[in-house]
Amino acid sequence: MRILIAPDKFKGSLTAHNAAAAIARGFTKVFPYAEIQLLPLADGGEGMLDAFKQTSNHTSHTLSVRDALGRDVTAEWIMLENHSELHAVIESSQTNGLWRIESIHRNPFIASSYGVGQMIAQAASFGATKITVGLGGSATNDAGLGLAAALGIRFHNKSGNLIDAIPMNFLKIFSIDSTNRIPLPPIYAACDVNNPLLGENGATQTYGPQKGLQKNQLDMAEAALAHAATIADQHFHTNFQTHPGAGAAGGLGYGLMTFCAAKLVPGFECIASALDVERQIQSADIVITGEGSLDSQSLNGKTPIGVSRIARKHNKPILALAGRVSDEELLLSHFDLIDKIMSGDISEDQAVGEADTLLEKSSIRLAEKFRSLSED
Repeated sequence: MRILIAPDKFKGSLTAHNAAAAIARGFTKVFPYAEIQLLPLADGGEGMLDAFKQTSNHTSHTLSVRDALGRDVTAEWIMLENHSELHAVIESSQTNGLWRIESIHRNPFIASSYGVGQMIAQAASFGATKITVGLGGSATNDAGLGLAAALGIRFHNKSGNLIDAIPMNFLKIFSIDSTNRIPLPPIYAACDVNNPLLGENGATQTYGPQKGLQKNQLDMAEAALAHAATIADQHFHTNFQTHPGAGAAGGLGYGLMTFCAAKLVPGFECIASALDVERQIQSADIVITGEGSLDSQSLNGKTPIGVSRIARKHNKPILALAGRVSDEELLLSHFDLIDKIMSGDISEDQAVGEADTLLEKSSIRLAEKFRSLSED
């Protein structure tokens, strides 16, 4: 029996690789003679770089960039070489990630995506013929204006003076100068959300609070984004504000489309294609996936649902594990069996702190359930 284990990360506790390893330990105890293959995945956010690193034809590059607060940090990106194509893969959270900023220092009014632009600029200078940027986990809410500044685009006030492209200055923007933007290859923005830039489901209202915005600051932050986007749309003759995914990573989806002519693509599909996930599922007898939280939001392009759709297409048993599960009746139409860490008297803090051990135990339960069903 061949078991394919293809989870995403369990955010805040386990990388996709560590999650896959814990699941493998559990299933090995129930199916000791099974052939087990680990295939850590991602859907465009954190972990995307590690997923792409599973390809044999990549080289890693590091550079000093600015994090969201302008501090110097070291970030990594990779180049995939395939015949004449040089495909650069960039994980935006390497630079503007929320994980880099302690909660007491989070402030979207001064946070910038400048570092993401620095990585794009280096990838272009290294001869990339295509760039994929994974979106997610950002500490920013700047609609990609910081990224634009790193690529040579300038923002001016009514007096013609240069403005630092951070949200606290956005209402002062009067004009844009893009004559010195560096040449760029085709860019693809990989994301797993469908939020527009503005409005009730937009970047500010949906993700602003976790990045440090207080309730009484949301309207101000929304107005800043709306003004900046209006000026940008007028300058570039574009209108991506309502495009699904424009609100990803604090509006970085909007910024990449507007300033870099990028195309937004589903993150899971991007990675699944590069890693030939469908072929690997076809050759498996059982497929196991999972992530930190399984709920109705998982239906919007998240890794477990992507894996499930391919498994269903090829009539493979598909099992899922998660830290927590809600909307279980809805999810059971996508999975044959589901198990979770958060059950009984296990607290959230315990689930995060002991995720490795608890996921292994959940995997044993799931494996035993599957064995029981198979024997009936």
